Amino acid sequence: MSEPASISEGIAARYATAIFEIAHETNDLDGLEASLTDLAATLDDSAELREVIASPVLSRAEQSAVMMAIADKMGLLPILKNTLGLMSEKRRLFVLPQLITALRAKIAEHRGEVTAEVISAKALTKTQSDKLAKTLAETFGKKITIQANVDETLIGGLIVKVGSKMIDTSIAAKLNSLQNVMKEVG
Repeated sequence: MSEPASISEGIAARYATAIFEIAHETNDLDGLEASLTDLAATLDDSAELREVIASPVLSRAEQSAVMMAIADKMGLLPILKNTLGLMSEKRRLFVLPQLITALRAKIAEHRGEVTAEVISAKALTKTQSDKLAKTLAETFGKKITIQANVDETLIGGLIVKVGSKMIDTSIAAKLNSLQNVMKEVG
C-alpha cells in the first residue's frame, strides 16, 4: 500500500471511530447508515463535489460552506454534519471516500455482517444476488451484504471479494490465464 493511501485510511479510521461511537451511544446507527448512503450516492454522482473535497485552491471557509449547505439540504445526522465541518477546517475532506468506507465497515462489523464486493459483466438480478448472498453466508458463517458493481470487460462470470479472499470466475481471467499458458508453451 502506498504511503499516502495508508495515511488517508488512518485519518479516516480515526474520524470513523469517533462518529461510530457517538452514533452507537445515541442508538442511531440506522440513521448514520442512511446518511452515509445518501452522502456516498451524492459523492458518486457529483463531479463538482469530488472537486470541492480534493481542491487545494478553495479556502477552508469555502469548503466548509459548501459541505454545510450539502449536509443541510440532505438532512444528514448532526454528528456527520459537524464532522464534515471539522474536516473542512482541518483540510481533511480528501479522506471522505475512505471515511464512508470505514464507517460502513464498522456498522457491518457491529451487526455481524460481512460485505462481499461482487463484480459482474452485467447487473445481477435480485434472485441472483440473494442466492449468492445465501451461498456466501453458508461459506463464511456470517450475514453477507452484497455490494454489486458492473464491469463489462469481464465478458461473463463474477469476481467476488470477501475480506482478504477473492474468487475470480470471470471469462476475462480465464482468457488471461490461457494466454499466459500459451506464452509459456511458445
